[in-house]
Amino acid sequence: MEWDTRLVHEGQTPDPLTGSVNPPVYLTSTYAQSAPGRAKGFVYSRTGNPTRAVLERVLGKLETGAGALAFSSGLAAAAALFMAHPSGSRIVAGDDLYAGTRRLLEVARSHGAQVDLIDTSDLENVRRAFAEGPRIDLLYLETPTNPLLKITDLRGAIEIAHAGRAAVAVDNTFASPVLQRPLELGADIVLHSTTKYLGGHSDLIGGALAFRRRALLEKYRWYQNTGGGIPGPFDCFLVLRGIHTLGLRVRAHAANAARVADFLNDHPRIARTLYPGLSDHPGHSIARRQMDAYGGMVSAEVKGGLPAAKRVLRRLRLFTLAESLGGVESLVNHPALMTHRSVPEEVRTAQGITGGLLRFSVGIEDANDLLADLRQALA
Repeated sequence: MEWDTRLVHEGQTPDPLTGSVNPPVYLTSTYAQSAPGRAKGFVYSRTGNPTRAVLERVLGKLETGAGALAFSSGLAAAAALFMAHPSGSRIVAGDDLYAGTRRLLEVARSHGAQVDLIDTSDLENVRRAFAEGPRIDLLYLETPTNPLLKITDLRGAIEIAHAGRAAVAVDNTFASPVLQRPLELGADIVLHSTTKYLGGHSDLIGGALAFRRRALLEKYRWYQNTGGGIPGPFDCFLVLRGIHTLGLRVRAHAANAARVADFLNDHPRIARTLYPGLSDHPGHSIARRQMDAYGGMVSAEVKGGLPAAKRVLRRLRLFTLAESLGGVESLVNHPALMTHRSVPEEVRTAQGITGGLLRFSVGIEDANDLLADLRQALA
């Protein structure tokens, strides 16, 4: 089946009890047992819920893996992932990460794990990390990264990691399974903030882990149940509803983002534009090889630094100044003052997260209206 058909039908069948086309929302905390320890498949909704079970089945199929687990947020999913790597473990991750993930890695470090942050867009750095120091247990990747939109060669990085007997987890939030499927390239685990493109309407918080092998799924099911960071059934229903239109939306996001990137790249008030679809992007050829399109995220640096960026933000009308991304509406974020404010200033500066950098989550509005908004804001 093609993607748009799969998104509507795969893993979702009419409810066998009533024939309901959409999965029912099971608002219950506990389930009757016919005898002690004898249940009809569900015991307690932290451990499992029928609505959540449908979402987990769908996410596993869309990421072409052995299955998936749903969480209350993307960070709850990441917390379960890192919880499985206790004191003495070594985690290597990209140096351009969602700031919440970076904070979680600091927690892992405080609990005795060794955490090394490297630029994974250069595979030589990955090779060097595996050649030096203790054995690596987990290689954690974002691609495209947040907010600098760096691209990591997934197949190459995974081959290096597996040769070093490390597991590989990939945050696939920016791409979604419609545009990139890391499990097909050999990754062991895929992470999503389902808040973003999968939900798609800025009306829920959720996360997920998908797994290439059943054994890993069962291992992390224990951490999901023990940590308890699970989504409510109505949030699961909303993610399932969002998935139905994911293909249509993601293609619209990507088409609009390409036009926004071209416009910004040619604008005299923009110092640099970061978008994997631009031919001069350092990761363009890799993105073209491992992605089906380049996504809906664009970052750009306004000339004149923070004062100039603030003037642009004040003038924008269709791009709403807000955190998060992936909803149908266009958003703009100032990473240094918003999502990545917790990153030490010297680290931000060294990485290029400057006062002039803006991150655009390009929505599905008419592209001409978005360009007109940018044009007047930059005038």
